[in-house]
Amino acid sequence: MNSRERIFKNRFFIFLIAVICNLLWASAIPFIKIGYESFNITDTASKLYFAGIRFTFAGILVIIFNSILNKKIVLPKKENIFGIVCLGVIQTAAEYLFFYISLSSLSGTKGSILNSAGNFFAIILAHFCFSDDKLNFKKICGGILGLSGVALCNVSSGGFDFGFSIKGEGFILIAAFCFALGNIITKKIAKNSNPSMLTGYQLILGGLILTLIGLIFGGNIVFSGFKSVLILFYLSFLSSVAFSLWAILLKYNHVGKIAVFGFLNPVFGVILSYILLDGEVFNFYTMISLVLVSLGIFVVNFTFKKQD
Repeated sequence: MNSRERIFKNRFFIFLIAVICNLLWASAIPFIKIGYESFNITDTASKLYFAGIRFTFAGILVIIFNSILNKKIVLPKKENIFGIVCLGVIQTAAEYLFFYISLSSLSGTKGSILNSAGNFFAIILAHFCFSDDKLNFKKICGGILGLSGVALCNVSSGGFDFGFSIKGEGFILIAAFCFALGNIITKKIAKNSNPSMLTGYQLILGGLILTLIGLIFGGNIVFSGFKSVLILFYLSFLSSVAFSLWAILLKYNHVGKIAVFGFLNPVFGVILSYILLDGEVFNFYTMISLVLVSLGIFVVNFTFKKQD
C-alpha cells in the first residue's frame, strides 16, 4: 500500500474529504438559485444549458490542473475511453437531464428526499457488483438512518405529498439511479487509472451533451456582469474539486462505505440555503436530521469490529 492509498483509506481523511465534497455540492444549491436570478434563467432548457456550461468548464479546470501537476497535457488511454463515455453520459448528462426535468413537476422538498435515494441505490448496487462490498446489517441501518434524516429535514418544511408521476417522481428516481450507477462505474474504471483525469473528461463530455440539449430546446443565458462570471466560476470550481475527490475516495474504498456520506448533501443544503438565501427555514428538525445522518455514517464507517 503506497502513501497515497494509506491517506485515502484513513478513516479521518475519508470523513474529512467526504464532508468537504458534500459541503461543496450542498453550496451549489443556494448559488444555483442565485445564478438563475443573475443569468435570468426561468425555463428548463436554459437550466440545462447553464448546467452544461458549468460542467464543461469544471472538466476543463480539472484537466488543466492535472496537466500542470504532471507537466504535460493529460490524455485518456484507449482503455479509458469507454468508461469516460459511460460516466459522461450517465453520471453527468442523464442524471442532470432527468433531475432538471423532474423538478418542473416536483416541489424542492420532495425532489431532495427522492434524489437522496441515490445513495441507498449505490449501496445496493455495490452488493451485486463487488464481492468485497456486500450488503450487511450495518449498511442497511446506516442507509435507513441517512434517508430518515433527509426526509425529516425536508418534510418539516412542508411540501411533501405521496403522489407519483413518471415525469416527476419517476424521472428523479432515474436521476438518483444514474448517480448510483456512476459511483459503480467510477469504482470499476478508476482501479488502474487517474481518477481526476477520468473526472475531467467525463465532465467535459457530459457538460457538452447538456449544453447541446439546452441549445436545441431554446435555452439561453444572459451574463449580467462580473457577479455572473464569479457565480459560474464558483459552481464550476466546486464541481471540479468535489467530483475529483469523490472519485479518488471511490478508487480506494468500498462504494457502500463512501455512498452513505451523500446523505449529508441535502441536509447541508438546507443549512447553507438558510445562511445565504432569504426565506429559508432552519429549525430543530434540521438539527435532528443532521444527527440522524451522522449516526448513519457512524454505523457504516466507524466500528470497532474488523472490516468485512
